Amino acid sequence: PERRRLMDLAPGGPGLQRPRPPWARPLPDGAPGWPPAPGPGSPGPGPRLGCAALRNVSGAQYVGSGYTKAVYRVRLPGGAAVALKAVDFSGHDLGSCVREFGVRRGCYRLAAHKLLKEMVLLERLRHPNVLQLYGYCYQDSEDIPDTLTTITELGAPVEMIQLLQTSWEDRFRICLSLGRLLHHLAHSPLGSVTLLDFRPRQFVLVDGELKVTDLDDARVEETPCAGSADCILEFPARNFTLPCSAHGWCEGMNEKRNLYNAYRFFFTYLLPHSAPHSLRPLLDSIVNATGELAWGVDETLAQLEKVLHLYRSGQYLQNSTASSSTEYQRIPDSTIPQEDYRCWPSYHHGSCLLSVFNLAEAVDVCESHAQCQAFVVTNQTTWTGRQLVFFKTGWSQVVPDPNKTTYVKASG
Repeated sequence: PERRRLMDLAPGGPGLQRPRPPWARPLPDGAPGWPPAPGPGSPGPGPRLGCAALRNVSGAQYVGSGYTKAVYRVRLPGGAAVALKAVDFSGHDLGSCVREFGVRRGCYRLAAHKLLKEMVLLERLRHPNVLQLYGYCYQDSEDIPDTLTTITELGAPVEMIQLLQTSWEDRFRICLSLGRLLHHLAHSPLGSVTLLDFRPRQFVLVDGELKVTDLDDARVEETPCAGSADCILEFPARNFTLPCSAHGWCEGMNEKRNLYNAYRFFFTYLLPHSAPHSLRPLLDSIVNATGELAWGVDETLAQLEKVLHLYRSGQYLQNSTASSSTEYQRIPDSTIPQEDYRCWPSYHHGSCLLSVFNLAEAVDVCESHAQCQAFVVTNQTTWTGRQLVFFKTGWSQVVPDPNKTTYVKASG
């Protein structure tokens, strides 16, 4: 646990911070640009990038590592940034195996099995909230033939402290992404899949969407049982006992394990905090139900989608937006470049930039801030289609801007 904690905290500095991985070594002349498939029966269109894509990568950076694998960020010749995963030659798994058995090639193959398993699962479990597999490469490295490197979509690590400082809308998006992912895992083509190692570091953010990236500890099989005593789901804070089915399997253990982990690592921190007042009862019910495992993933996702509908349609504002007695003068094609103040949570660190459903909500927000005397509606929208608005302390300088509209208090 201490080693994992240190790996979680270790920053990825510039350059290759570890021994050169296999893909960093030049390919011999005549090396295949596309490796043979690892085995028959691979469904779907299959990966598209192979060894040829790794010939002239640039800007390589070590991102991080776990017990088995190291992750690097590189830029392909065409300019696209991708993540490369390879067995960590300085890692715990390979090192301990070599020390115990002294068979470097055999130990590499044992460690590479996790990487191969993850590659197959990324391909079989394709979904918007599963990291996309772009390709893979087998090539010889020093004394080990056929070392494996996988090429995947690049994401940003999940930093919970930073997420707590973002808008509720963005935090809700992460929880919704997670709900959709868990629904997919519960009904996947492979059956119900559980993530045995379920922590924020197993996920990344890609354009605001949460995606699972680490699947080598995923399990497809449900837990066999002779009775309910065999179906105890254990967590640090509490345990749950699930029923044993007539077929000798613990009912729903895979999806319930995923769901409770989603509750304790994500929902309890990200869902209710600074949410719109009218949505809080529904959000509290989602948090409480998942914390008690009273719902399965189907009901959990249905309630998250309901929150999205209420928020995106503006229905959450019904009976909550009071008509303001203050009049605002509209100044089209203009903005206020200064006179900012900070509010929380804001999309911009040095100013008060919030999303609103409509003009009435913008007026409501301005009226609720004692220092607000004007606001500027931009043409930028969030992922739900809400408009971004700057709130200002005054309007002493109004300048032309064709992409914005300014509203200033006509009185008071």
